[in-house]
Order: sequence, then C-alpha cells, then structure tokens
Amino acid sequence: MKILSGIGSLLILLGAASGPSAEESRFPPKASAEEVRNLIDRVSVSHPRLLLGADEARQLRGRVEADVELAAIAAVVCRDADAMLAVPPVPRELEGRRLLGQSRRAVRRILTLAMAHLLTGQEQYVARAATEMRAIAAFSDWNPAHYLDVAEMTFAMAIGYDWLFDSLDEKTRAAVREAILTKGVRVPLGKKNNGWTRATNNWGQVCHAGMVAGALAVLESDRDAAASTIHRAIANVPRSMASYAPRGSYPEGPSYWSYGTTYNVLLLALLESVLETDFGLEQAPGFDQTGAYPALMTGPSGYAFNYADGGFRRGVEPAVHWFASHFHRPDWRIGEKESLQQRLSEKTDPTSDSGRFFPLLLLWAKEGFATGAVHLPLHWTSGDATPVAVHRSGWERDDAVFAGLKGGSPSGPHGHMDIGSFVLDADGVRWAADLGAEKYHRIESRGMNFWSMKQDSDRWRVFRQSSLSHNTLVIGGALQRAAGHAGIVRFSASPEFPHSVVDMSDVY
Repeated sequence: MKILSGIGSLLILLGAASGPSAEESRFPPKASAEEVRNLIDRVSVSHPRLLLGADEARQLRGRVEADVELAAIAAVVCRDADAMLAVPPVPRELEGRRLLGQSRRAVRRILTLAMAHLLTGQEQYVARAATEMRAIAAFSDWNPAHYLDVAEMTFAMAIGYDWLFDSLDEKTRAAVREAILTKGVRVPLGKKNNGWTRATNNWGQVCHAGMVAGALAVLESDRDAAASTIHRAIANVPRSMASYAPRGSYPEGPSYWSYGTTYNVLLLALLESVLETDFGLEQAPGFDQTGAYPALMTGPSGYAFNYADGGFRRGVEPAVHWFASHFHRPDWRIGEKESLQQRLSEKTDPTSDSGRFFPLLLLWAKEGFATGAVHLPLHWTSGDATPVAVHRSGWERDDAVFAGLKGGSPSGPHGHMDIGSFVLDADGVRWAADLGAEKYHRIESRGMNFWSMKQDSDRWRVFRQSSLSHNTLVIGGALQRAAGHAGIVRFSASPEFPHSVVDMSDVY
C-alpha cells in the first residue's frame, strides 16, 4: 500500500532544471598548496584586511551618512556597543559540553564594538573590545572538544585583532595574536581535534571559516599555518557546499541555513578580501541559487517553514544581501526590510548572542533593501535528498495562501520525524505550525542520547522530534521509521492544479 501526502496551491510555472554548467564542471577547486602559499606570501602586512581594506574602512562613514537605512543600522550598532561598555567579559563557562554560547557572545560583542569604532573613531569601543579579547586570550583553551566553539571564538578574535589593530597596544596585540595561533589556527594542524575538517554539514562551513579568519588575521606570524589552513579549507568545504545542489536548498532547514551559509559567505568574502580570489568556491552547484532560499521558505505570516532543528522566526540575514548583490537578484531581499524594522525597534540586550552578524549589513547591504520586480516562483521544490515543496498564491499580498510540505528521512541532518508534515499560512496567520527544535542542553543534561538517529534513540522520545508533534500521519500510535526515506514523487506548478505529492510508504 502506498501512503501519500499531498498539498495543492495556486498559479505560475517553474522553469525546468538545467544540466551542469561549464562553471560547475570546474568545481570543486583544484588549487595546489604551492599556489596558496604564493598568494599568502604576497599579502600586504597592513590592517584592516578582513572583509574590508583600509580604503573601504575610511569610506564607511561617508556611505553610512549618505544612506538613511545604513544610518539607522549604524545607530543600532553604536547603541548596542554603548550597552556593552559596562558588561563584564565573557567567562570560560561551559553549558554542558559546549562553550558555544560564550563564543557567540564574543562574536557579537567584538564585531559590534569594532564596527562602532570604525564608524565613530571613539576609543571607548577599542578599550572595551580589548578588555574582552584579553580575557578570552587568557582562557586555558577555547574548548576544542566541541570545535564549533573554537571556530566562532577564533573568528571573533580575528575581527577584533584586524579591525582594531592600529588602536591596540602592543601587549594586547601580542596576547591576542598568540591566542589566535595556539588556541585556534594551529590546534587542528596536529593529530587531534580535526575530525570536523571533512564534515558534510554546517560544521565544515563554520569551522573552516573561523580558522581561515584567524589564519589571515595573523598570517605574518605563521605563513606556513596560514597556507595549510586555507588549502585545507578549499579542499574540504566543498563537502558541505554540496548540500546546495541542485537548486539552493539546505537539508538542515532555514535556521541552519542562516548559520552555515553566513559562515560560508564569510569564508568566500575573507578569501576575496585578502587573497583576491575565492578559488572558485562560489561555483558550487546550487550556491548561485541559495540566496533565494530564505524568501522561498518564508510565508506571508513572516514565519519560516521551520523543518528540522529550527525556529520559525526570521531575523535580518546579512548573507542574503551578499547574495543579492553578488548574483544581481534584488528580489531575494523580500522580507529583509520587515525584519530590519523589527530589529530597529527591539531593545538592546548586551548579554545576548542573538543577531551577532547584524553589523555585517553595513558591509553587505550596499544596495539597500529594495527588491524591485519579483522573479521568484510561486511554486518550488528543492529536488535534493531532503525534498521540500512550497506553494503560494502571491508574493505581494499579506493575505496570500502559503503551504510548505516536507519529504526526506528522519535520519537526515538535524532530522525530525516530520515526513509529510506541512505548514499553512492564510490571511497573514500561520494556521498549521511546526513546534521547531528542542534545546539541546536541556535533553543532554538528562543523560539522554540526543544525537543517535537509530529507531530506539532517545531522540525520538522527545516530543518535538517525534512524529507525534508534527502535522503528519500517526498510525496506531507508532513513530515513523527513522531509516526510511520519502521522495516528492509529483510536483506541478500548473496554474490549473499546482500540487506536490510525497510517497511516505517507506517511513511507515
């Protein structure tokens, strides 16, 4: 017996997928270690160089003063920085096995304070960032057992070191530089703490980007380590970038798209800003389409189709602006203006790690928030191993109908037993919702094995992860089959009857 789940909607035809382009055939990059080292040896010793050079740093204030939206963003950055002045530095306190919360607070604080200094020249921001960086440099380590923690901390320290270099005293520079090398860049060059290097999920994107940021910030002190770090990233991050094929979707859902893709963009932007090449990484199949993914996954309610371990709230996405500019698709910015207005109205919490990449808007939102004519499809399916389909009645109307449907496997990346589950918006309201992810530490602290995808795993005892919490079939109270896989077997964008059908037989 076939078990099918289907969803229908309205209007417009989606173009057929094309075969691999000439650019895709040159992916993944084949840069040699010698080629990378030659580029490293030619890098100027001046600062700043990460994401922006000295000329762009000098021009930043003028660009902000000439643009109302950028000026509003800059005002929030400075407001946030002011609120951070009296907050003590992050301590080395783990939550369970993770230092990740503190690493993310460090990213938010140092990126915000350093950007505020570039905008105003005020030394109080340098002094506060230096206090933060000296405290972090004094940690015994940055928790390499959970390497995301090291990666984000290294990125934070690299930005602070590079952007504030000329204003830091030599003692602080030396302490931060040594910490970046010994607690970040050089750690995975040994025989331990480098299992992430061949990751196929967001770990590869985040960790390679963090290490490259650190290596490029202090490359004068260890060009061999810099060359090895960059060559390793070029060779391995394509494993994670393979997730974007064929149409720019992301198997871990919109929340993890934000995390992994922001660091993926940072990796490319870091390489471009310092070495003047991304070695062809942007030619990964589907990467030139993934800038549309947040818009496609967001309903007219403003909520995301939050499958897998994700939340439904959408914040400002600086990476979307990078994609929109880079691939000349202003319509990918749909939803960004509304998210910005929400962010501008929020009160500042200087202890939070939320919205840590917000200052990057000042670098990547150069073309504003206008979307122009919308060329996004009303009906779309991802065509990958974690297939999703979305249908909507319009892009311009708040009362549009929107539906999202998911196939795939519970054992997929950050997977739930949500096969056949759907969300539904109408009249600006989300009527059929997904509860989203459970907090990881809350489950791990109970001694539960949350990360096994086997049928008898504790993961499926958690209500939010099981099929009992999703908008899908439950037969006789049984859970879905964790090893099963459901494909989208029919998809139509025909105006007469747009629809999608998932064959769920294998998960029951």
